[in-house]
Amino acid sequence: MVSSRGGRYGFVYTSRFSAYRALRRKGLTKTRAAEISNAGRSFPQRSAMARKASKTRQARGRRR
Repeated sequence: MVSSRGGRYGFVYTSRFSAYRALRRKGLTKTRAAEISNAGRSFPQRSAMARKASKTRQARGRRR
């Protein structure tokens, strides 16, 4: 488990730990998984990230 001490011990918000574990199962590094899971701490933040991702996919011409 990632420590709440931070620094070289790592840090992931408790509410986002399940997201962190899912990313780790996908093969992401601890650092990358922590960056992504910590980015969307609240629902509005995650919604904003989803909208941005949608726009990015649309701009690159990807299909559903």
